[in-house]
Amino acid sequence: MTIISDITVPARAPYSATLKAGQTMRLVDLESQQAVDALFYNAHDTSERYSVQDTLAALAIKGGKFYLETGAVLFSNDSRPMLTITADTCGFHDSCAGACSCEANTVRFGHETRFMHACVENFLSELDKYGMGKRDLVSNVNFFMNVPIRPDGELTVADGDSKPGGYVDLRAEMDVLVVISNCPQVNNPCNGFTPTPIRVIISE
Repeated sequence: MTIISDITVPARAPYSATLKAGQTMRLVDLESQQAVDALFYNAHDTSERYSVQDTLAALAIKGGKFYLETGAVLFSNDSRPMLTITADTCGFHDSCAGACSCEANTVRFGHETRFMHACVENFLSELDKYGMGKRDLVSNVNFFMNVPIRPDGELTVADGDSKPGGYVDLRAEMDVLVVISNCPQVNNPCNGFTPTPIRVIISE
C-alpha cells in the first residue's frame, strides 16, 4: 500500500478529503474513546450521499445487524455501495444516534450548553468549502461510538470501547467526499468526556 496522506486531526476539529475508488481511509483513535462523526457524498454528484436506511436494510438482510462492523457496506440513497469496512479493531460503529448540535445540547443537557461547539457546526464549516450547507446535512456514521439499545428500544450513549490506536478501514467503492467532525461533545461519554486527536491515513 502507498500512503497518499497521513494527518492528525486535532481534538474538536473538522476535516474533509476526497477518496478515489479503490483507496482506503484509516481512522485511528489515538488515545481511545474518541467518537468520529462522518458524512459521505458522491464526489461527482453530491445529491447522492450516504443513506442509513439503505445501509441498515442491507445489513438486516444479512442477519439483522444494527451496528457497522468489518464487512459492512455503506450504501447511498441510490442504493449503490459507497464504502466497505475492510478492517476494524472496535467491533461496532453507530449510524442511528446522529450528530450533536447546539440545539440538541440545549434539549439534552440544559440551556447553559447552548453555545458549546458541536459536530453540526464542524460539518457546516467543511461543507461550505464544497458549496453545500444545512440542506445537505444527512445521516452520519459515528465511528467508535458505543450506542446500546435498551430493552424498551431507547438509544443511549455509553462509554466507548475503542482502545488507544484502535482503527477502522474504509475502502471507497466510488469516488467519495468524506466530511469528518472529530466530535467535541463533553456532556456525554462518547469521547470519555475529553475530546482527543485522531489520525487519518489515506492509502492505495
